[in-house]
Amino acid sequence: MRIGIVCYPTFGGSGVLATELGKALADEGHQVHFITYQQPVRLNVFNTNIFYHEVRVPTYPLFDYPPYEVALASTMVDVIINHDLDLLHVHYAIPHASAAYMAKQIVKQKNGRNIPVITTLHGTDITLVGKDKTYEPVVTFSINQSDAITAVSNNLRDETYHSFAIEKEIEVIYNFVDVARFNKKPIDAFKKVIAPNNEKILMHASNFRKVKRVTDVIEIFAAVQKEIPSKLLMVGDGPERHICEELARELGVVEEIRFLGKQEQIEDILAVSDVFILPSEYESFGLAALEAMAARSVVISTNAGGLNEINIHGETGFMADIGDVQSMSGFAIELLSNETQLEKMKEAAYQQALLFDIKNIIPIYEALYGRFCRMNN
Repeated sequence: MRIGIVCYPTFGGSGVLATELGKALADEGHQVHFITYQQPVRLNVFNTNIFYHEVRVPTYPLFDYPPYEVALASTMVDVIINHDLDLLHVHYAIPHASAAYMAKQIVKQKNGRNIPVITTLHGTDITLVGKDKTYEPVVTFSINQSDAITAVSNNLRDETYHSFAIEKEIEVIYNFVDVARFNKKPIDAFKKVIAPNNEKILMHASNFRKVKRVTDVIEIFAAVQKEIPSKLLMVGDGPERHICEELARELGVVEEIRFLGKQEQIEDILAVSDVFILPSEYESFGLAALEAMAARSVVISTNAGGLNEINIHGETGFMADIGDVQSMSGFAIELLSNETQLEKMKEAAYQQALLFDIKNIIPIYEALYGRFCRMNN
């Protein structure tokens, strides 16, 4: 199949999943065309089946805001026609689903082809941005015009039905992880640099937005640090980073924390961590948590959104209510104080991650594509 994938090329979950999906499909022999405004950060391999098409947005004095959606639709049309695509798979509804609808109509008018469009909903495109009255009518319309709709968790599917007048079935296809990539032996030299006195290592990774409640991570670590010698790795960047740094200074733990910024090879960092903290206000799925579990790191998270679909309380990790820093701190202290329990839960986390291995999920997407591919119509 010749598949067009439209996504945001950033470190966010939707872009990561779309890129990893495309790479896996290319490995299976499908021709994959990425269409976005810059090369996706995870598109770091050479494969003869992978093509990248940059969306160029010309700037004119007339426009205060460059019309990206129009440029995106035009690029989609060009790639569909010139590379004879079988279908488009767009990730994140805004503005990709509406641009795909526009492209579909243009292609139909130009050469009579009805290019199928599959839209995958990822989270904030539905739970935050999509609910804005400015965007809601277009989001609802473009989702309903998709030939197939998927969501990355049952929670997100239910949220979508609750918030929008969706007239079609939303199929749940879970996010996935390449377990082979994350199941790595810790690099001793790296671990020694982080924890020279064999301290326990806690970790958080996100885009440091308010919804991630990153200051809760600092408070949890401060409580743990009082009881257990430990270090904290903060991976990522965003608007809340400076607030975290200031709080760490106030609590007297800044010397025990490393802010590592954005990291592409996060598997090496996860491999040395004992506990992964994710106190988010909402996660449609929790891809960061799943990657941590694949690396045998125990997840302590909130029970928000779709997190309870992957993290099983008391077995693969622990969960608490949003903002319950005391409970999450207590779970971490209990876990890190008991080496036997820690190792048992690390293995349970890994076994749970295997259920979401990319090898199990890719055939589901291939079957979905096959329903709409020309050769099967």
